[in-house]
Amino acid sequence: QPAAVVKTESQPSSAPPAAAPSSAAAATVAAASASSVQQKNMQALPIRAYLDQTVVPILLDGMSELVKERPQNPVEWLAAYLLRNDPQKK
Repeated sequence: QPAAVVKTESQPSSAPPAAAPSSAAAATVAAASASSVQQKNMQALPIRAYLDQTVVPILLDGMSELVKERPQNPVEWLAAYLLRNDPQKK
């Protein structure tokens, strides 16, 4: 014997429709996605290009200031300069 098929009509839902993500939430998601893409792009760069885009600019600035100051411990001074002026911390 074939099984009986019962038809039911779709009942309208009493729950409100899902709200669209807020612009702040959307911006956060977009920023995270862009950051992820940027990180992948950085990983794909050749060594010289990676250094030129990330370290060389701040290192040159620090070394320029270093020669003006001429501190007793230049390595420690430069390390402190780099930490104080880290563009990722701003």
